[in-house]
Amino acid sequence: MARNPLEGMSRPYRPGPLLPQGRLTGPMPWVIAIMMFLTVLATAAGLALNQGARALVDEVSGRVTVQVAEADPQARGQAVRRIVGLLDQADDVGTVHVVPESELAAQLAPWLGNDLKLADVPLPALIDAELLTPESARTERLAVLDKAVKEINAHARVEPHGDYLSPLAQLVWSIGLVAFAVVALMAFATGAVVVLAARGAHATHRGTIDIMHMLGATDAQVVRLFQRRMMLDALFGGVVGYAAATLVIILVGRSMAAVASDLMSSASLPGIAWIIFPLLPVAGVGVASLSARLTLRRALERSL
Repeated sequence: MARNPLEGMSRPYRPGPLLPQGRLTGPMPWVIAIMMFLTVLATAAGLALNQGARALVDEVSGRVTVQVAEADPQARGQAVRRIVGLLDQADDVGTVHVVPESELAAQLAPWLGNDLKLADVPLPALIDAELLTPESARTERLAVLDKAVKEINAHARVEPHGDYLSPLAQLVWSIGLVAFAVVALMAFATGAVVVLAARGAHATHRGTIDIMHMLGATDAQVVRLFQRRMMLDALFGGVVGYAAATLVIILVGRSMAAVASDLMSSASLPGIAWIIFPLLPVAGVGVASLSARLTLRRALERSL
């Protein structure tokens, strides 16, 4: 059956887009999605490690151990009782706990064997205590407390837990800073990808741009057209990368919660992390928009 030539004339004319669509087929949205995925993960790692380092320092900064390395069991027992009495009378000392010798033997069993006899190996007595002194005066208080326990027994000394875990906290802190440096590099790489994509778009659609100029379009209008296209691509990639990274963070968080480790549990995300994460795709769109605008303006200026 022959088609009526006047059939299509009743429909209003709708001009097509100046730039071809096919947003999902180009590499730029997916590259930005990968960048955003890694950026969110690096940000989560940095925030979790920072939180873990702070929690580790806060947890042990007020804890001290009084070690009595006295070989004579009778003299060691008397020193422990006098030191516990001294700590109980102090106003700035909280809980005091004498570590049982059986617990010390159990900790040494992997190295000395399960048949370890406490009478054969003179183990030092350990007294854990919580020091409530403000941090600004803690150093002086530790010196006074160490002098006091040495007056009771010359082989006794006070050891703050922070001295042992300070290098570990510093290491965790340093790794967190590296994670934030990776975030900065990802932002730079995202901007570089957009610059390359904008240059490619300008070269590909050079004929369209010339026709737009001949029809009276200004550089600002041309830049706005390409910039909007880049922003949509960046928004798509950012949302995809953010959603995938959030899913990974939730799954890893559930796995970490199942691990019964104080160190692992302390490296949890702070509440502000869930405010920062949604802002990352927004920042990515801003970086892409600014990069595209500057690149296209310079390209148009050079083409005149």
